[in-house]
Amino acid sequence: MAVGAQFTRPENNGRYDVFHTNCPAREMVDHVTSRWGIWVLISLQTNDLRFFELRDGIQGISEKMLSQTLRGLVEDGLIWRKVEPTTPPQVTYGLTEFGRDVGEPLADLFGRITTRLSAELQS
Repeated sequence: MAVGAQFTRPENNGRYDVFHTNCPAREMVDHVTSRWGIWVLISLQTNDLRFFELRDGIQGISEKMLSQTLRGLVEDGLIWRKVEPTTPPQVTYGLTEFGRDVGEPLADLFGRITTRLSAELQS
């Protein structure tokens, strides 16, 4: 492993060192695994949603936090944002191909958890 800041792909395995503070992938991992990032990605797994639909569907999230979370995920290329020129503007969000790829294991994880909890509560 190279000495110094590791913000480029290591030559040995082609992956970023997300444990290093200067790794560019670390910020994306932080966005995805943030308190609200996970919920946004899971919410968008089945349908494209407008801002208010996301806000109403993710209980406990403020408009400010939803805006910040969406902004980060759009910048990371995980979700897309489409603005319709109406009054007021209609803003719709959806998953990019990359976002679907990242979101699938999260949805699977949550499915496993809820299935397991349901089974334990019934016994």
